[in-house]
Parts: sequence; structure tokens; C-alpha cells
Amino acid sequence: MRPPVSCRTFHNPTIERAIRDVSSAIRDPDWRQLFANIFPNTLDTTVAWHNASAPFTFLVTGDITAQWIRDSANQVLPYLPYTSVDQALAKLVLGLINMQAEELNDYPFGNAFQPPPRSGLAPEPNGIAVNLAVSPPFNNRTVFEAKFELDSFASFFQVTTAYWRSTGDYEFIYSPAWSAAAGKVLDAIRALQMPTYAGKQLNPSPVTYKRYTDQAQETQFGGGRGNPVKYTGMARSLFRPSDDATIFPFLVPANAFLCVELENLSDMLNTLRVFPELRDRAAKLAAQIRAGVLQFGTAMHPKHGKVFAYEVDGYGSVLLTDDANGPSLLSLPYLGFVNATDPTYRNTRKMVLSLDDNPWYFEGPYIHGIGGPHTGYLKVWPMAVAMRGMTSDNSDEVKECLDQLKATTSGLGLIHESVNVNDGADYTRSWFAWGNALTSQFVIDAITRFPGII
Repeated sequence: MRPPVSCRTFHNPTIERAIRDVSSAIRDPDWRQLFANIFPNTLDTTVAWHNASAPFTFLVTGDITAQWIRDSANQVLPYLPYTSVDQALAKLVLGLINMQAEELNDYPFGNAFQPPPRSGLAPEPNGIAVNLAVSPPFNNRTVFEAKFELDSFASFFQVTTAYWRSTGDYEFIYSPAWSAAAGKVLDAIRALQMPTYAGKQLNPSPVTYKRYTDQAQETQFGGGRGNPVKYTGMARSLFRPSDDATIFPFLVPANAFLCVELENLSDMLNTLRVFPELRDRAAKLAAQIRAGVLQFGTAMHPKHGKVFAYEVDGYGSVLLTDDANGPSLLSLPYLGFVNATDPTYRNTRKMVLSLDDNPWYFEGPYIHGIGGPHTGYLKVWPMAVAMRGMTSDNSDEVKECLDQLKATTSGLGLIHESVNVNDGADYTRSWFAWGNALTSQFVIDAITRFPGII
């Protein structure tokens, strides 16, 4: 359920009207109530600090008092269509862009950040960010977690360009923080394209992460550098969007996402006729990454034919799987990298939604879908079910996804992080804003494409 009005962290009349408008197109009373809960969840519960005059916005991810670059971008995506008509909402999103720019300037390789000191919010201790050897070093009073995830870069550019498209506002890009952050990100991407070896010598690595732990997914190979790679045009990522370590550092869906957002960045700067050097660098990197994904990021599957791989290294090693967290292989059309009718994507979709072919796809009497190492065996992430629905043009499949999602809330009226396929009461994270945001996007998408489906 929604918190009482007095306890909500941000109130917006436009979003309240949107809830009523969308709900009026939903016949199912359970879905009407569930949508009314999940669509405003980010505004209701996660706006930990908002300075409307600057503006700056700090969004927690839910039950973890820290701001993830990726999560926070996804948390506001459902509201972007309304920023063109609501200045307060536009300032909230612009504040997030400004906050992310400040964070990336502080530490470009961070995935999650502490609230800024001027917010008056105390830093949150991170119980697992201990016994670390990380390069470059970071300040744990400003950085919550220093697991480098390539999709953080893409998410920063995604919310930037989506906000500009919706509002037409671009004055913020002239701020020293935004332009400096954009430049630092492009520099980092270029460095992350470099192969592990220069002839017989070891190339320097722009980032390393080593943790002394008994959990393999919490540290990286090679003393924190990651497994070796050859040049492909793609950029390395030490961690996945699940916060689990990559096995092969070229994470294909993250590179596909980054390619699209670099193209969008270049398009924005070209349209505005500003920052030609940033524009050209973004376009060049996007072209290199796209070529790398298409040349090195695919493999021949014995059953499904040519598919996109989840991770590769440029030497010929491939990991054929998918993870619930986006960017994922399942989400490639949603990200804009390929059309849903693309033959390689359709083969990939069959592979990742197969109990026989994706080791992290699970089925049970309660739910079926994609999970991942982050929550372990037999746990499906509802937002992977939502992504399946958003990337399907089959009304029966979309309805099946909607029915599953409605049944996964355990009576709490919100979307969980993951759910046991055999036991709906066994779930992780009852307060997970990204999952609520993505599911609300799916509901709006479904009733728009298939009126009367719920």
C-alpha cells in the first residue's frame, strides 16, 4: 500500500492525475490498486533529499539508503513523459541529473553513492564494502559502493537525453559539473576498451576491485583487474547490474546499452550544436562498441543458432546465459539496440527463456522467469517478468506476465526484488523502487498496446 500522505517524500498533482487516468483504463480491481501503489512509489518513499532551487535530488533505492546511478535513473523513467507539463517534476529529474554529475565527478567508477554532506543526511555504513583493495581509491563518506558497472555510464546519459527530449531544457549541460562528468565518462570508456596486454607487457587498468571474501561474486579475478581481454571495441565492466562480478569482462548487454546512449548523447549535442569535441568522441565510441558487439558479442548456439552472448573476452570465450537485472539480453529491444524482430534477438530470447538453455531461468507453480546469482537458485525477479512482457508482441504472453506479477506481491501490494518459484512468501526486498518503476512502465505499455488486457 501507499504510505499516508503526511509520510510521502514528494507529492505531485500531475502524477496523482496520471494514476487516476491510467486506473480508469484498468478493469481488474487488483491491478488498479497495485498500479496506484507502484507507480508513485519512487516519489512516495525514496526522495531522501530534494533542493528545488539548485536543483539537486538524492533518491535512495528503497530499503538501502544509498543512490545507485542505474537504479535512480530507472526510478524516474516512468515520470519523464510528464516533465514537459509539470515544472516541479522536471526539477526533480533535473536535480537527479545534477546529483549524478556531481557523483561521477567525485568518483567515476562508483555504482552507488552516499548523500551529499549539505543534505544533512548521515552517510550509511556499507557492511559489505569492507576488506577492500580498490583502485583508484575512494572516500566511503561520499561513495557507498565502488563496484564499477558499465551501465552506470549509460544510465547517466540516458536520463540526461531523455529529460532533454521531454522538456527541451538543455541549460544544465553548460554547468561545469555536467560537462566535466561527461568528459570523465568518455575518458573512462576509452581506457576500458584497452586490451589486457600490450604485446608482452601488461597494460595499466583504469580500475580494479578486490575484496577478501568467501563469495566469488563479490570480488574480481586477476587481483581485481578481471579476466584478460583482447581489443574488440567494447568496454570492460568489472560488475554486472546485479552488483555481481563479471566472469568475462565484456558484458554484452551493458555495452549495447552504452552504445545506444552514446548515440543519443551525440545526437543531442549535434542538434544543439554544442560541445563538438564531446559529440564526436561519443559518436566514435558508439560506433566502435556497436561494431564490437556485432562482431564479438555473438555466438552459435547448438539449438538456437546465432545468439547474443551475455559476456565475452575477445579471445573466443563466451558465457551463454542472461540475468534478471537490466540491461539484459532480454531487454535489448527495450534499450533500443535491436528491433524485437531481429533474428539474432529472437534466437536469444528463446535461449534465455528456456529452462534447458539458461541456467538462471527457473519455473515453479508460483512464478517462472529469469533470476541470477545475486539472489541464488530458484528465485525469479519480477522485473524480468515485466521485461519479458514489454518485449513481447504476443497478447497472451503479455497477459501471462501481468497475471504472474499480480500474484507475486505476497499481499503487500508492491513488487519484490525476487520471489521463490515454489513459495510466494519467500522473497527478497519488499521495498525495491526500481522493480516498482519498471512494472508500472509495463502496465502503461500493456494497456496502451492491448486495451482491455487487464
